[in-house]
Amino acid sequence: MLIEEPLTKAVTTTTQKVDRRLIIGTRGSELALWQANYVKSKLMDIGIEAELKIIKTQGDIVQHLRLDKLEGKGFFTKELEEELLNGSIDLAVHSHKDLPTQHPEGLTIAAVTTREDPSELLIIHKDCVDHKKRLALKHNAIVGTSSNRRKAQLLAVRPDLEFDDLRGNVLTRIEKLRDENYDAIMLAKAGITRIGADLTDFYVEELPPVEIIPAPAQGVLAVQIRENDKQLHRILQALNDTGVADTIAVERSVLRLFDAGCHAPLGCYCRKQNGKYEVWTSKADQDGEFPDRLYLSADHPDGLADRIAAKFDKNRKLPNHVFITRDLSEASYFYRAMAKHGIAVDGRSLIKIFPIINKLDPYILKYVDWIFFGSKNGIENFFRLEPRLSKRTKFAVIGRGSEEMLRQFGHTPNFSGERLGINMNEIAAEFAKVASGTTVLIPRAKESLETIQKSLTADTKIINLPVYQTRIDTNVDKSNADVLIFTSPSNVEAYFVDNLIDPGQKIICIGRSTGKKIEELGLPYILPYSPDEIGLAEAVFGLDY
Repeated sequence: MLIEEPLTKAVTTTTQKVDRRLIIGTRGSELALWQANYVKSKLMDIGIEAELKIIKTQGDIVQHLRLDKLEGKGFFTKELEEELLNGSIDLAVHSHKDLPTQHPEGLTIAAVTTREDPSELLIIHKDCVDHKKRLALKHNAIVGTSSNRRKAQLLAVRPDLEFDDLRGNVLTRIEKLRDENYDAIMLAKAGITRIGADLTDFYVEELPPVEIIPAPAQGVLAVQIRENDKQLHRILQALNDTGVADTIAVERSVLRLFDAGCHAPLGCYCRKQNGKYEVWTSKADQDGEFPDRLYLSADHPDGLADRIAAKFDKNRKLPNHVFITRDLSEASYFYRAMAKHGIAVDGRSLIKIFPIINKLDPYILKYVDWIFFGSKNGIENFFRLEPRLSKRTKFAVIGRGSEEMLRQFGHTPNFSGERLGINMNEIAAEFAKVASGTTVLIPRAKESLETIQKSLTADTKIINLPVYQTRIDTNVDKSNADVLIFTSPSNVEAYFVDNLIDPGQKIICIGRSTGKKIEELGLPYILPYSPDEIGLAEAVFGLDY
């Protein structure tokens, strides 16, 4: 068996004519045929003729068992590979995420395609929508999915959900939801986009790959050929996206190092952004277990998979005790993520919040196009005033934490900085584009930073609305925890009035403004990718001891 090698170098060739009409092997589902025809059209663009041969696989034939109960690996690929080896087809087109990391001897991946958006879609029957809940899904909803990876990650954020197995092609699965066999189903956005499936009679939540981490190589097509077909390999380099090959090589290496099949509770997503390789990994050891999550970044992909595998070593030392400047319940994501590893959590806010206005001017609200919330406190104190909003008013939030709070008041955001992570300036710049020429109301703390305001364009009307102020507790007991997590600049001020850092204590900060307060004290700190409990859990899990 040959270990999969990443395609990291472009091969520049002059397109050569093959001496035969190529035969492309494919499964017969609508999505598989779309994928095969996509490759066929790309070959036609470079003057190569091809035809399709439909091949049934074990995954197509056996529909009564969960995929993780089928024997062996390659449930959707083995039969295509056998036909490649016996010469009845010239190439096979696969969803790359379905491929085992080891190829049969004599076969190779000659090209990978440009990546479709690897996000997940939670497709919800309209009778089962609850905007006040995270993921907009009603309590105890039944979700159809055959993926242990999806199940583990959904349960981590919504422990009340129930699951039922879901098999069949994309359109069959959607029809099962339409027939009310489930309250919701989860599918890859890539497949929905490719076949243009109609979802207009459902409510759809798009979950970006940094929130629900996809399967390795999700959204990518793999073109597999015989290893000795050198001429075809050279020709197929015209279809090969070397940038995508680079990033999914990291994901597939993680899959190989964990010796996990495509239906294990493992998610891995790698992207290259601003010159850095960023990787998110989610892993549970068994079905239904709370998954561990990790975020790492590096200047080069070499060694990234090994670093990730080392972080998931069960014998690795983790902190014993974490202090966080926020009140937490035992049901919270962060508390449960720590409890899994026996890490004690001391959560207590060091500041008090006080409202500073008691009434809103209804005339102002009448002309507001956008309301931008930069914090949970801003949301709570704004809606405490019982605002009467125009139906056209849209909502923008800084990230997942603020979005969850906004949902509690029955609203979903039209803009979220979630995909842009910790960089507040990038979030501000992106929001400035969508809000240009409109009226934006910004409920905020008194004396807060005005990063968003400074980034909005000159033709945007800004209404600053201080709705609360903070007062620090000046009598804070020192914590002996291994990790200190600060959730706001005011909490930093409160803690360091009388306290110092012990040798070996590590600091994690939510947000750059909080980090700047730590910098003023001359102390090192870690900034999570996302300013919420998931990001904090990733940061703690990534610490070295």
